[in-house]
Amino acid sequence: MKDQIETSILLHAPIERVWRAIADPVSFGTWFRVKIDTPFTEDQPATGHITYPGYEHLRWEITVRKMDEPHLFAFTWHPYAIDPAADYSEEQPTLVEFRLQPDEGGTRLTVIESGFARLPVHRYSDAFRANSSGWEQQMNNIAAYVGQ
Repeated sequence: MKDQIETSILLHAPIERVWRAIADPVSFGTWFRVKIDTPFTEDQPATGHITYPGYEHLRWEITVRKMDEPHLFAFTWHPYAIDPAADYSEEQPTLVEFRLQPDEGGTRLTVIESGFARLPVHRYSDAFRANSSGWEQQMNNIAAYVGQ
């Protein structure tokens, strides 16, 4: 059972631009496809609604864990929480880390989501599969957003 997903991309944009795309809720929401209702503040929840077609009925909620400008933005959430009737609050959330570092005149963005091994067995496969492909798509989305 794998515990984490890791993906990385070289973005042809300065680290400050990539940081804003990740740490500013309006910018993040644009490429991530979520309308965020609250600011990003360490140790606080941030909420919104998913805007991706077919998922607009779903709430989006994270808890911001770390904002170390311009190198690390981290939050916890319940992965693949797509059943509006389910109560995910008793599950351990996964940790999502956006790590930024200057690289080859641009910015190397690495996303690591860990903690899948703590998910209930009946949710593990769907959550791991969906988020694996989801992070690949999100890397394409942020690349387009920052002007790749």
